[in-house]
Amino acid sequence: MASARRPLIAGNWKMNGLSSDAAAVREIASAADAAGSSTDVLVCLPAPLLGHLNGAGTDLGALRLGGQDCHMAASGAHTGDVAPEMLADVGATSVIVGHSERRSDHGETDAAVKAKAEAGLRAGLQVIVCVGETMEQRQAGQAQDVVLRQLRASLPEQVTADRVVVAYEPVWAIGTGLTATPDDVREMHAAMRAALREWFGAVAEDLWLLYGGSVKADNADALLAIEDVDGALVGGASLKSETFVPIIQAATRIAA
Repeated sequence: MASARRPLIAGNWKMNGLSSDAAAVREIASAADAAGSSTDVLVCLPAPLLGHLNGAGTDLGALRLGGQDCHMAASGAHTGDVAPEMLADVGATSVIVGHSERRSDHGETDAAVKAKAEAGLRAGLQVIVCVGETMEQRQAGQAQDVVLRQLRASLPEQVTADRVVVAYEPVWAIGTGLTATPDDVREMHAAMRAALREWFGAVAEDLWLLYGGSVKADNADALLAIEDVDGALVGGASLKSETFVPIIQAATRIAA
């Protein structure tokens, strides 16, 4: 892991979390404070829970909060959607765009993901752009081609290291218990870093590249130690402090 890129551990709660789960967020916040400046910790929550925490005036210390998706527009006739400006208004500093569940469940294209990323930047948010291949694509030897094509077409026009994060999440490893091998992860992250250097020059050296896909306490040390893995986007294990905090601690150990 390059010293200039301290680890980022991001939790994605997906469609989980009620106001009663604010206690778990506070426990994660305590772990973020304990990690200090060595590790950045972010939890991406459902929009209603973001609003609840903001309204309750909860002090979360070093923990940052994010949204899980946003619309391209700042406002308008888009029933059920959330503008990035709304996320920022309730305390979010980041937003996930292009998660495979959005791409598959809602038919989001690379062009739509790019537009959402640019909207997030417009609202002052850090954007986490997700890419990943299916098992069929990997078995066909197309994994790198698919991921790099998604990446090029999904990134915003203006890429800066503090505002744009890339998350590689092989679709077949999300919520399945399957995890890419260290060699799989190393090869994909190296390919992404090389492509980003080609497209964006020196800024690519400071971009966070996260791995996601069944990251847990028992595999976090091995995954986070891989070169060009700058942190993790964590799904199910982020819902409870007892399963998420050990991942934060693993990142902090490796950064030491």
